[in-house]
Amino acid sequence: MPRGSFAPAYLKDRLMHSAALIAVSLMMGTGLAGAADLSAFMLTPKPGRAPRINGPGAYGARPGRPFVYRIPCTGARPIRFSAKGLPATLHLDGNTGILSGKTPDKAGEYKLELRAANQQGKAVRQFKLVVGDTLALTPPMGWNDWYTHYDHVTDKLVRQAADAMIASGMADYGYQYVNIDDCWMVKPGSDNPELQGEARDADGAIRPNRRFPDMAALTAYIHARGLKAGVYTGPGPRTCAEFTGSYRHEEIDARTFAKWGFDFLKYDWCSYTEVAGGKTLADYKRPYELMGGILPKLERDIVFNLCQYGMGDVWNWGGEVGGHSWRTTGDLGLEKDTRLPGFYSIGFKNAAHPEAARPGRWNDPDYILIGSVGNAFNIQAAPSPTVLVPDEQYSYMSMWALMASPLIFSGDMNYLDEFTLNVLCNSEVIEVDQDLLGKQARIVRHTESEFVLAKAMEDGSLAVGVFNTGDKPARIQVTWDELGLDGQRRVHDVWRQKDIGHASDLLSVEVNRHGVTMVRLFPN
Repeated sequence: MPRGSFAPAYLKDRLMHSAALIAVSLMMGTGLAGAADLSAFMLTPKPGRAPRINGPGAYGARPGRPFVYRIPCTGARPIRFSAKGLPATLHLDGNTGILSGKTPDKAGEYKLELRAANQQGKAVRQFKLVVGDTLALTPPMGWNDWYTHYDHVTDKLVRQAADAMIASGMADYGYQYVNIDDCWMVKPGSDNPELQGEARDADGAIRPNRRFPDMAALTAYIHARGLKAGVYTGPGPRTCAEFTGSYRHEEIDARTFAKWGFDFLKYDWCSYTEVAGGKTLADYKRPYELMGGILPKLERDIVFNLCQYGMGDVWNWGGEVGGHSWRTTGDLGLEKDTRLPGFYSIGFKNAAHPEAARPGRWNDPDYILIGSVGNAFNIQAAPSPTVLVPDEQYSYMSMWALMASPLIFSGDMNYLDEFTLNVLCNSEVIEVDQDLLGKQARIVRHTESEFVLAKAMEDGSLAVGVFNTGDKPARIQVTWDELGLDGQRRVHDVWRQKDIGHASDLLSVEVNRHGVTMVRLFPN
C-alpha cells in the first residue's frame, strides 16, 4: 500500500468505515462473509521500499511563470532527490523533492533527469519541462471538496486535505491539485453570519466569506507541500449554490485568483442561463471564450476546467476557447442508478468522444466517488462509505484511466481507508491515464453485458479494459481483429502489475460481475 502516516484519531473511524463497507457489500451479495477487512480483495501490490518515480513524463508551462512541482515517488523515506539539467530559474529541495521557482523565459523543451535514492536503492526518470502555450499535457490529478463538504467547506478542511494527500501517499503517485469548489464566497441574503458581508471590495474584487480568512495564506500552505491549489466560480450572477458569481467581473476575478496563488479554475455555468440570451452555440461558448481569453494573459498559469455539462457538444470546441478539460455530462453524484451504478452511464457517454482528447485537452466525466462520500441529494448528510462493491470500484478507476480523464477524487480525505487507496494508487493504472501520447480509449465493444475499451500508448503497447456489465461472472473474448492487432503479444495485468502470458489472436479473460480485467498488450 502507499506510504502513509495517519493521525491516531483517524484509525478508529477508518476501521469503522471499512467495516461499514463490508456490511454494505455483504448485503449486496458479493461474498465477503467472514472477511475482517477488504485486504483479500485488493488488487494493487504494495510498492517496494526502493524509490520509484511516478507521475507524467512531461509537464507543460508558460514562460516566466511561478512553478511548483512535487516529484511523485514511492519508497521508504527518507529519500534524497536530485536533478540533472535543471534550468537556473528552478530550485530542487533534495529532501522533499519539491521543484519551485519560475519557468525559463525562453520557450522550448528542457530535458531533465530526475533522481531519487534511499538505503534500498536508486531511481532515475526522464522528464521534459515543455515551456510554451500548452498546459495540462496530461490529465490533471488531485482532489475536489464538493462531494464531501458541499456548502460547509472551510479553510481548515482544505488544509487537512492537503496534509492527507501527502500523509496517505496519494501525492507519491501524482495527485497534486487541492481544489476548492463552490461556497467559499459571500452568499447574498444568507442568514448565516459566516457567509454574510460585502461580496466585493471597493475596487470590485471578490471577497471570500469568513470561513476563508486568507486565501493567499491558504494557497501558500498548499504550495509549501509541493501541491497546487484550485478555485471555483461561474460566469453567472450566482454560483450553483447561490453564492457570488463572476458575471461582469470576469477580469478582476481572474486577476484576484492569480494574485491569491491559484493554479486551477473550475468555471460552472449554472445561473449564467439567466443572462445567456439563448441556446445557440455562440451563447454556450461566449462566457468561456471570455474567461479563456483572460487566463493566458495572467502572470500565473491557471488550468481552465469548463463545467457546463456537455451543452452544445462542448468537446468539439472546449479547447478552442482556452479550456484544458470540459465536463461532458451532468453531475455524476446526481446520476441515478439503473441496472448498473451511475458511474457506468456517465462513463459510457464520456467514452463516445475519443477524438476530442489530446495533450492539453481532456474530456471530463466528473469526479471519482469512492471511499467515504457525501450525498448530493442531501448535502447536509454526513459522508458515508460508498455502496460500490470492490469490483465496481476497480471498474470505475479503470474506465477513467483508459478514457484519459482527469483523476480528481472527491471523497473525504480524512477517511482514506486502505482499500480506497488501493484503488486510487496503482502506478501502472495511473501511467495509462498519464501517457504522453494523450489518446483516449476507443470503444471496441458495447453490449448489454460487455464493454471493451482500447487505448493506444506512446510505447506502442495497447491498454485494454474488458468490463463485465452483466449480472454474473463471464468469460469474455476480444479478437485481434477488433483490437487492430496482429502477431504475438505479451499480456500484462495492469492492476496486479504482472505478466500473465502471451496471446497471438485473441484475449480471453474471466471477469467478475461488474468487474474489469485491465491489461497492456506489448509487442514481443
